[in-house]
Amino acid sequence: MALLSGLYGCSEPVVKPLQRSAQEQAASEVISRVTGRDQPGVIMKYIADNEPDWYQVKTTNTHMTVSGNSTTAMTYGAYEALREQGALSVSWEGNRVAMPTRWQPQQSEVTATPFALRSYLNVCAYGYTTPWWTWQRWEQELDWMALHGVNNPVAMEGQEFVWQQLWSEFGVSDKALASYFSGPAFTPWQRMGNIESHAGPLPQSWINKKHKLQKKILARMEELGMQPVVPAFSGYVPKAFALQHPDAKIYAMPKWTGFEHETYWLDPADPLFNKLAKRFIELYTDSYGKHRYYLSDAFNEMLPPVSQDNRYEDLARYGERIFSSITQVSDDAVWVMQGWMFGADEEFWDLPSIEAFLSNVPDQQAMIHDIGNDRYHVWQRTEGFKGKSWVFGFIHNYGGSDPVYAGLSDYVTQLQTAEQANIQGNMTGFGVFPEGLHNNSVAYEFLFDLPWQTQPDMQKWLQTYTRARYGKTSPTLIAAWKQLIDGVFSTSYWQSRWWEGSAGAYLLFKRPDETLVEFGGHPGNEQALNDALATLIKLAPDYQNSTLFMYDLVDFTKHAVSLRTDSKLQQAVSAYKEGDVEKGDRLTAAVTRDIKQLDALMGLHQESLHSWLTDASNYADTPQEEVVYLQNARQQITIWGGPKLKDYASKAWQGMYAGFYLPRWQMYLRALRTAAVNHIPFDHDATSQQILDWEQDWVNRTRIPPLHVPEQPVEQIMMLLR
Repeated sequence: MALLSGLYGCSEPVVKPLQRSAQEQAASEVISRVTGRDQPGVIMKYIADNEPDWYQVKTTNTHMTVSGNSTTAMTYGAYEALREQGALSVSWEGNRVAMPTRWQPQQSEVTATPFALRSYLNVCAYGYTTPWWTWQRWEQELDWMALHGVNNPVAMEGQEFVWQQLWSEFGVSDKALASYFSGPAFTPWQRMGNIESHAGPLPQSWINKKHKLQKKILARMEELGMQPVVPAFSGYVPKAFALQHPDAKIYAMPKWTGFEHETYWLDPADPLFNKLAKRFIELYTDSYGKHRYYLSDAFNEMLPPVSQDNRYEDLARYGERIFSSITQVSDDAVWVMQGWMFGADEEFWDLPSIEAFLSNVPDQQAMIHDIGNDRYHVWQRTEGFKGKSWVFGFIHNYGGSDPVYAGLSDYVTQLQTAEQANIQGNMTGFGVFPEGLHNNSVAYEFLFDLPWQTQPDMQKWLQTYTRARYGKTSPTLIAAWKQLIDGVFSTSYWQSRWWEGSAGAYLLFKRPDETLVEFGGHPGNEQALNDALATLIKLAPDYQNSTLFMYDLVDFTKHAVSLRTDSKLQQAVSAYKEGDVEKGDRLTAAVTRDIKQLDALMGLHQESLHSWLTDASNYADTPQEEVVYLQNARQQITIWGGPKLKDYASKAWQGMYAGFYLPRWQMYLRALRTAAVNHIPFDHDATSQQILDWEQDWVNRTRIPPLHVPEQPVEQIMMLLR
């Protein structure tokens, strides 16, 4: 733990009278909501000071007192103490609440964090996870944020309401806007200027619902003392606007990832830029209030239009004018940008280009979210962004895809490297920026502890985690979890997920292709995973009343079986290509059996094709909207759009294993078998077209498959792993 002993010169800070402050009230309400108790025995004591965020916990037999100097410091401190008491675990998979009638007495020292900001969420999560979220679901997520110490969330809901007002004021017709907006599951990429008019329409009721929702979200964030990051104008304009202003300095940008249509970017030097930027923030403020942090990503995976002779001067002007377009409304505003572009387009963004882009922006009014340290280390290449404020962080999850993986020891090492580097610059925050949620909760539990304990004792951490999550722990369980860390939670994910231009967490999830036989294997230690599973199955009778234990057991089984299936698929393809039909048939039968059994088992999880489509359906107000939402939901998790993003958001869900991935592979393997039996060349193009046609038909379906929850999951797991 990071300790600030003796900071206040006394063991018991002086606290305010019994009347609750707003901070105490907000923190107490978080604990009440997640525990389901009005008086859960946790007392909050807010102490105002100018120190870095800190908390201190004192527990007597009858209650727990959590002191702190911010709301999120108190909520995090309470959650950490409750986990240590084995009383509370809060995760996307579910909560375990076991608040005691008598507490274990303890007195902690003051625990502080050097990170003023603890940032959270990725702009893409608003497409991959939240398009169908209601206030009830958002309230749960906000409580989760508070318990994990988040105080700088990326808040992107509700902005189409403002864009609609803006473009209407500037003469874009309702008809043109309707064809400009992309569908609900694709709004993030519309906002970043990557696409327009994709998978629409965007119903007005969706825009209005998100408008009301954002008001509630921002109000709750304010209650919790969070400083959200909200959107600003980055230069992208509708095609209709570009046509209406032929003399404006508007560029047709390169087509993103091979999409059919280009998007249009207004040069900040054009007088229209400042007008649009100012009016957007004014309208946003009218709807949602004034804020400090404004996100403007003009070049997310989009290269800036620069002249060959004046490259650096152009970039410097772009940076300066984007910044000034934000501060013209609010003098103390901070321009937030994702550092992702500097890594994803590293060939363009060399150090002189980055320096030029940031050169005319005040250090304290720029904030770079360096989100991609899973893959890139932009902060090192830029020497801590040359004095600009920045947040060190990880994406961890790409596309909301959900294999079992994390790199726990790597997170620790990387953060320590950044903290100890003499080129770290002005690192003011730590963040986690997942593109999608609802999987691998252990990674986020671990990551959000790091700002408060940068060198965790892994043995103690695992004991606390398993006791809080399952209700009890044991040396045998801890040993199994250490094997899990070796097997799947010490892995690098990107290399296998995006292999030779083909996305998908497993080979099973990638569109079938004979080149997949060349895939060299997934990261991790499969034997360690299998050994851990064997132990967990033996422990299952002792944890039969723990729904989270069973959830995790199914999750680890899913991963093991999916890895095994990938190997069998490669062998089946090779067998048919070599003319060994009998072997190919045997392997195909084994794959079919395993996938169907795994699909049945996955009904135990909280997410499924059924739940995703049901949420989309329930968000609709009319039958016409329901069709739009269901097709959006189906398209995003499968073909996505463009030639390169297929399976990027692949899902290990019930309904997807047996209903989407298996039929694709069956078509492919049948075609290979036919070629082998008849001694004719395999027609790759015809087979690929057949699969493409089938995928499009699948996307257009409106039926929601039922959910089947397994009655005897342990027995089914043992059959799968035999």
